Amino acid sequence: MSDSQKDPEYNRGGLIAFMFSMGAAVLFFAYIVIVHPGIDLGEKVIDPNAPAEGGVRVAFDIIKVAEPWVTSPELVAYGEKMYQTNCALCHGPGGLGDGPGGAGTNPPPRNLVEGKWTQGEGLIARFQVLSKGISGSSMASYSHFKPADRWALVHYVESLTKNKSKEDLSKVAEFAKSAK
Repeated sequence: MSDSQKDPEYNRGGLIAFMFSMGAAVLFFAYIVIVHPGIDLGEKVIDPNAPAEGGVRVAFDIIKVAEPWVTSPELVAYGEKMYQTNCALCHGPGGLGDGPGGAGTNPPPRNLVEGKWTQGEGLIARFQVLSKGISGSSMASYSHFKPADRWALVHYVESLTKNKSKEDLSKVAEFAKSAK
């Protein structure tokens, strides 16, 4: 056998460079994970539309609302944000049924401000429409929203409409406790 077959030549310099770079990478990641304190970008996320408390605006937390079927200014404001995000495309920003997304639908989106409620009067009927949708129309079910979010939408629609609910709030509370 020749010397080259007994001790094959290899790139000793390449092996040393590879081992050094692997060791450096392990040390760098250990430093980042164990030693480095992290980066604070100083971002404070504050909802600009939330009510001010002591001069500082704080985000409204719907999860902390124990009885979302009982209206409050905070729930109406929260419902308005949800409405503008999810409903205004069809029903229009003011609830007049004039949204650009509803222009080609048949039947057209309901005017939430005026007119007769086709699925029944009151808060419970509006909540059920949001939960189940309306078959034969483009009104989809929003059952994927949390019940508190649907109640906030109901309160906002109630603030828009001229056909206010005349329901007994104890019946609404009884219904709401079982609604999902």
